[in-house]
Amino acid sequence: MSQSIVITGASKGIGRASADALIEQGWSVIGVARRSPRCFPGIFLEADLADQNQTQALATDLGTRGNVLGIVNNVGLAKQETFDDVQPNVFTAIMDLNVRPALELTQALLPGMRSARFGRIINVTSLVTRGFAFRSSYAAAKAALESLTRTMAVELAADGVTANAIAPGPTETELFRANNPPGSEGEARYLRSVPMRRFAQPEEIAAAIAFLAGERPLSSQGRPCLWMEVQAWGVSRTHYPRSEILGLHIKTVF
Repeated sequence: MSQSIVITGASKGIGRASADALIEQGWSVIGVARRSPRCFPGIFLEADLADQNQTQALATDLGTRGNVLGIVNNVGLAKQETFDDVQPNVFTAIMDLNVRPALELTQALLPGMRSARFGRIINVTSLVTRGFAFRSSYAAAKAALESLTRTMAVELAADGVTANAIAPGPTETELFRANNPPGSEGEARYLRSVPMRRFAQPEEIAAAIAFLAGERPLSSQGRPCLWMEVQAWGVSRTHYPRSEILGLHIKTVF
Protein backbone atom coordinates (compact mmCIF):
# COMPACT_ATOMS: atom_id res chain seq x y z
CA MET A 1 0.00 0.00 0.00
CA SER A 2 1.51 3.34 -1.06
CA GLN A 3 1.64 6.17 1.45
CA SER A 4 -0.74 9.05 0.85
CA ILE A 5 -0.70 12.72 1.69
CA VAL A 6 -3.80 14.91 1.88
CA ILE A 7 -3.82 18.52 0.70
CA THR A 8 -6.59 20.91 1.69
CA GLY A 9 -7.39 23.82 -0.58
CA ALA A 10 -6.07 21.61 -3.37
CA SER A 11 -8.12 22.76 -6.34
CA LYS A 12 -5.94 25.74 -7.23
CA GLY A 13 -2.98 27.89 -6.21
CA ILE A 14 -0.39 26.53 -3.81
CA GLY A 15 -2.46 23.44 -3.05
CA ARG A 16 -2.80 22.40 -6.68
CA ALA A 17 0.88 23.06 -7.38
CA SER A 18 1.81 21.03 -4.29
CA ALA A 19 -0.10 18.04 -5.64
CA ASP A 20 2.14 17.95 -8.72
CA ALA A 21 5.30 18.35 -6.64
CA LEU A 22 4.34 15.62 -4.15
CA ILE A 23 3.34 13.17 -6.89
CA GLU A 24 6.83 13.60 -8.37
CA GLN A 25 8.26 12.78 -4.94
CA GLY A 26 6.40 9.45 -4.81
CA TRP A 27 3.40 10.28 -2.66
CA SER A 28 -0.13 9.28 -3.57
CA VAL A 29 -2.10 12.51 -3.31
CA ILE A 30 -5.60 13.13 -1.93
CA GLY A 31 -6.92 16.59 -2.71
CA VAL A 32 -9.72 18.35 -0.82
CA ALA A 33 -11.73 21.43 -1.76
CA ARG A 34 -15.33 22.48 -2.22
CA ARG A 35 -15.19 21.74 -5.95
CA SER A 36 -13.02 19.40 -7.98
CA PRO A 37 -10.63 20.95 -10.48
CA ARG A 38 -10.79 19.96 -14.13
CA CYS A 39 -7.56 17.99 -13.76
CA PHE A 40 -5.94 16.54 -10.65
CA PRO A 41 -3.12 13.98 -10.29
CA GLY A 42 -4.76 11.80 -7.65
CA ILE A 43 -7.93 11.21 -5.64
CA PHE A 44 -10.10 14.27 -5.10
CA LEU A 45 -12.67 14.59 -2.34
CA GLU A 46 -15.19 17.43 -2.37
CA ALA A 47 -15.83 18.91 1.07
CA ASP A 48 -16.61 22.35 2.41
CA LEU A 49 -14.25 22.66 5.36
CA ALA A 50 -16.14 25.70 6.61
CA ASP A 51 -18.84 23.16 7.54
CA GLN A 52 -17.84 21.36 10.73
CA ASN A 53 -19.98 18.31 9.93
CA GLN A 54 -18.33 17.88 6.54
CA THR A 55 -14.91 18.35 8.11
CA GLN A 56 -15.62 15.65 10.70
CA ALA A 57 -16.90 13.24 8.05
CA LEU A 58 -13.74 13.83 6.02
CA ALA A 59 -11.57 13.32 9.11
CA THR A 60 -13.25 9.96 9.77
CA ASP A 61 -12.77 8.90 6.14
CA LEU A 62 -9.08 9.83 6.07
CA GLY A 63 -8.38 8.29 9.45
CA THR A 64 -9.79 4.91 8.43
CA ARG A 65 -7.78 4.66 5.20
CA GLY A 66 -4.70 3.57 7.11
CA ASN A 67 -2.09 4.90 4.70
CA VAL A 68 -2.47 8.67 4.97
CA LEU A 69 0.83 9.63 6.56
CA GLY A 70 1.06 13.26 5.51
CA ILE A 71 -1.04 16.38 5.42
CA VAL A 72 -0.64 19.84 3.90
CA ASN A 73 -3.03 22.16 5.72
CA ASN A 74 -3.40 24.79 3.05
CA VAL A 75 -7.07 25.80 3.06
CA GLY A 76 -7.55 29.40 4.03
CA LEU A 77 -9.71 32.49 3.95
CA ALA A 78 -8.54 36.11 3.89
CA LYS A 79 -10.17 39.51 3.75
CA GLN A 80 -8.81 42.98 3.17
CA GLU A 81 -9.86 45.11 6.13
CA THR A 82 -8.59 47.83 8.39
CA PHE A 83 -8.41 47.05 12.09
CA ASP A 84 -11.21 49.55 12.70
CA ASP A 85 -13.49 47.66 10.31
CA VAL A 86 -12.98 44.11 11.62
CA GLN A 87 -16.39 42.55 12.19
CA PRO A 88 -16.66 39.86 14.91
CA ASN A 89 -18.55 37.43 12.68
CA VAL A 90 -16.02 37.80 9.86
CA PHE A 91 -13.12 37.49 12.30
CA THR A 92 -14.63 34.26 13.66
CA ALA A 93 -15.16 32.80 10.19
CA ILE A 94 -11.58 33.54 9.12
CA MET A 95 -10.14 32.16 12.34
CA ASP A 96 -12.28 29.04 12.01
CA LEU A 97 -11.43 28.04 8.44
CA ASN A 98 -7.71 28.75 8.79
CA VAL A 99 -7.31 26.77 12.01
CA ARG A 100 -10.07 24.27 12.85
CA PRO A 101 -9.76 21.95 9.79
CA ALA A 102 -6.00 21.74 10.35
CA LEU A 103 -6.65 20.68 13.93
CA GLU A 104 -9.40 18.13 13.21
CA LEU A 105 -7.87 16.51 10.11
CA THR A 106 -4.39 16.25 11.60
CA GLN A 107 -5.76 14.73 14.81
CA ALA A 108 -7.55 12.07 12.74
CA LEU A 109 -4.30 11.05 11.05
CA LEU A 110 -2.13 10.82 14.16
CA PRO A 111 -2.95 7.17 15.07
CA GLY A 112 -1.77 6.01 11.64
CA MET A 113 1.33 8.18 11.75
CA ARG A 114 2.24 6.91 15.20
CA SER A 115 1.72 3.31 14.12
CA ALA A 116 3.99 3.85 11.10
CA ARG A 117 6.51 5.82 13.17
CA PHE A 118 6.43 8.32 10.32
CA GLY A 119 4.38 11.40 9.54
CA ARG A 120 4.66 14.72 7.77
CA ILE A 121 2.57 17.73 8.78
CA ILE A 122 3.00 20.94 6.79
CA ASN A 123 0.94 23.97 7.74
CA VAL A 124 0.78 26.82 5.25
CA THR A 125 0.75 30.13 7.10
CA SER A 126 1.81 33.59 5.87
CA LEU A 127 4.34 36.33 6.40
CA VAL A 128 1.45 38.66 7.26
CA THR A 129 1.92 37.41 10.84
CA ARG A 130 5.02 39.63 10.92
CA GLY A 131 2.87 42.73 10.47
CA PHE A 132 1.12 43.82 7.27
CA ALA A 133 -1.63 46.39 6.96
CA PHE A 134 -5.22 45.39 6.17
CA ARG A 135 -4.89 41.76 7.28
CA SER A 136 -5.92 41.77 10.96
CA SER A 137 -8.18 38.69 10.93
CA TYR A 138 -6.03 36.69 8.52
CA ALA A 139 -2.82 37.46 10.41
CA ALA A 140 -4.40 36.44 13.71
CA ALA A 141 -5.60 33.15 12.21
CA LYS A 142 -2.25 32.29 10.64
CA ALA A 143 -0.43 33.20 13.86
CA ALA A 144 -2.66 30.71 15.69
CA LEU A 145 -1.75 28.03 13.14
CA GLU A 146 1.94 28.79 13.58
CA SER A 147 1.58 28.42 17.34
CA LEU A 148 -0.15 25.05 16.89
CA THR A 149 2.72 23.97 14.65
CA ARG A 150 5.23 24.62 17.42
CA THR A 151 3.22 22.49 19.81
CA MET A 152 2.80 19.70 17.25
CA ALA A 153 6.54 19.66 16.55
CA VAL A 154 7.46 19.36 20.22
CA GLU A 155 4.83 16.76 21.12
CA LEU A 156 5.10 14.53 18.02
CA ALA A 157 8.84 14.43 17.30
CA ALA A 158 9.38 11.33 19.45
CA ASP A 159 6.78 9.47 17.33
CA GLY A 160 8.70 10.07 14.09
CA VAL A 161 6.32 12.83 13.02
CA THR A 162 7.62 16.21 11.87
CA ALA A 163 5.52 19.38 11.89
CA ASN A 164 6.57 22.45 9.95
CA ALA A 165 5.05 25.80 9.12
CA ILE A 166 5.81 27.36 5.77
CA ALA A 167 4.99 31.06 5.61
CA PRO A 168 4.93 32.33 2.02
CA GLY A 169 5.48 35.93 1.17
CA PRO A 170 3.30 37.48 -1.54
CA THR A 171 2.40 34.65 -3.92
CA GLU A 172 0.38 35.01 -7.09
CA THR A 173 -2.54 32.76 -6.25
CA GLU A 174 -6.22 33.21 -7.08
CA LEU A 175 -6.93 34.22 -3.47
CA PHE A 176 -4.13 36.79 -3.51
CA ARG A 177 -5.32 38.27 -6.81
CA ALA A 178 -8.91 38.46 -5.57
CA ASN A 179 -7.70 40.76 -2.81
CA ASN A 180 -4.98 42.52 -4.84
CA PRO A 181 -5.99 42.95 -8.50
CA PRO A 182 -3.36 44.02 -11.07
CA GLY A 183 -2.74 47.75 -10.80
CA SER A 184 -4.26 48.01 -7.32
CA GLU A 185 -2.79 49.81 -4.34
CA GLY A 186 -2.53 46.43 -2.61
CA GLU A 187 -0.42 44.99 -5.42
CA ALA A 188 1.95 47.96 -5.28
CA ARG A 189 2.21 47.75 -1.49
CA TYR A 190 3.15 44.08 -1.56
CA LEU A 191 5.61 44.50 -4.43
CA ARG A 192 7.47 47.14 -2.43
CA SER A 193 8.10 44.49 0.25
CA VAL A 194 9.74 42.07 -2.22
CA PRO A 195 13.38 42.79 -3.13
CA MET A 196 13.03 41.24 -6.60
CA ARG A 197 9.86 43.26 -7.25
CA ARG A 198 7.87 40.27 -8.39
CA PHE A 199 5.55 37.82 -6.70
CA ALA A 200 6.39 34.21 -5.98
CA GLN A 201 4.60 31.56 -8.03
CA PRO A 202 2.67 28.66 -6.45
CA GLU A 203 5.13 26.16 -7.92
CA GLU A 204 7.97 27.78 -6.00
CA ILE A 205 6.18 27.40 -2.69
CA ALA A 206 5.21 23.84 -3.63
CA ALA A 207 8.89 22.96 -4.05
CA ALA A 208 9.52 23.87 -0.42
CA ILE A 209 6.45 21.92 0.71
CA ALA A 210 7.67 18.84 -1.14
CA PHE A 211 11.08 19.25 0.47
CA LEU A 212 9.54 19.23 3.95
CA ALA A 213 7.44 16.18 3.07
CA GLY A 214 10.52 14.16 2.12
CA GLU A 215 11.93 11.09 3.81
CA ARG A 216 14.70 13.16 5.39
CA PRO A 217 13.22 16.52 6.44
CA LEU A 218 15.35 19.54 7.10
CA SER A 219 17.20 19.16 10.39
CA SER A 220 19.81 20.86 12.49
CA GLN A 221 22.07 18.61 14.57
CA GLY A 222 19.42 15.90 14.54
CA ARG A 223 16.61 18.21 15.62
CA PRO A 224 13.53 18.56 13.41
CA CYS A 225 13.28 21.96 11.79
CA LEU A 226 10.13 23.68 12.87
CA TRP A 227 10.11 26.92 11.01
CA MET A 228 10.34 27.86 7.37
CA GLU A 229 9.49 31.26 5.97
CA VAL A 230 9.38 31.72 2.23
CA GLN A 231 9.64 34.97 0.34
CA ALA A 232 10.76 35.93 -3.15
CA TRP A 233 14.46 36.32 -2.54
CA GLY A 234 17.32 34.98 -4.66
CA VAL A 235 18.76 31.54 -3.96
CA SER A 236 21.02 29.11 -5.78
CA ARG A 237 19.50 26.41 -7.95
CA THR A 238 22.01 24.01 -6.39
CA HIS A 239 19.78 23.51 -3.35
CA TYR A 240 16.35 24.20 -4.84
CA PRO A 241 16.49 23.28 -8.54
CA ARG A 242 12.80 24.10 -9.10
CA SER A 243 13.24 27.78 -8.40
CA GLU A 244 15.53 30.69 -9.05
CA ILE A 245 13.87 33.03 -6.58
CA LEU A 246 12.84 30.88 -3.64
CA GLY A 247 14.34 32.47 -0.55
CA LEU A 248 14.37 30.65 2.77
CA HIS A 249 14.72 31.96 6.28
CA ILE A 250 15.00 29.01 8.65
CA LYS A 251 14.90 28.86 12.43
CA THR A 252 15.08 25.81 14.68
CA VAL A 253 13.52 26.15 18.10
CA PHE A 254 14.58 22.97 19.90
